[in-house]
Formats: sequence, structure tokens, C-alpha cells
Amino acid sequence: MIKKILLTLACCTLAGTATAHEQPVVESRVLLKSTSSWEGTPYVAYPTGQPELTVLKINIPANTALKWHKHPIPNAAYIASGVLEVQTKTGGKSITLKEGEVLPELVDIMHRGKTGDMPVELIVFYAGTPGTPLTQSPD
Repeated sequence: MIKKILLTLACCTLAGTATAHEQPVVESRVLLKSTSSWEGTPYVAYPTGQPELTVLKINIPANTALKWHKHPIPNAAYIASGVLEVQTKTGGKSITLKEGEVLPELVDIMHRGKTGDMPVELIVFYAGTPGTPLTQSPD
């Protein structure tokens, strides 16, 4: 009886697995493709010289306003969790992003991020050159 049960379980397990001829499906989805920042300013050019990519994971506590800052190079931020409002210092423009959305960041325009009642986790991708700062602030 036990052998019959084990044989039945083995057959059920094998029936649910993929055969050697089946390939797993790879999915690809474009999250961001842009020639301008979120508020419409076109990206002009990358810095000249040796390319350097930097990826940062940034955690911002709840109810926090970041300092005003700007980026001298193109970058994009992926909202891993939370809700983030990004505001420009002049012009009064803002955008609110939630988990799973991507932001084409501003270049050479002062802005800041603000969180609400939840912390925010960002993954930010920068395309620069060695020695180029990722962020500049007036302080």
C-alpha cells in the first residue's frame, strides 16, 4: 500500500514539472525610454570621457523633505516602495510617483523629493564619468 501511494505521488510530481523540451518564458518590459526629464526638459548630451555607471539604493524616511539639489548628469529613479513627490524649486512643477514607477530625473534643475506617511526606497541609475558628482546642492 505504501509503495502504491509513493508511486502515485511520484507520478503526480513528475506530471507537474516541465519537460526537457520546454523553455521558460523570458519576459522583458521597457520601464522607461525618454529623451527628456519628467517635466519636459530635453536631455542635451552625456558628459565626455570614460563612461561610468552608478546605481544607488536610497531609503528615505517617512515625512521627509530632501534638500534642494540638482544632478549634472542624466539619471533615472525606480520607485521600489512607497510614494514620492518630486518638486521643482522654480516654476512650481511637481509629480507624484508610486511603487513600480520610473522617473526620468531632471538635469541641472533644482528639485527635491518629499515622502508622505510611508518611507520610500529608490533605485537610482546614473550615467556619468569618473569624478563627476552625482548630486550638487547649493549648501
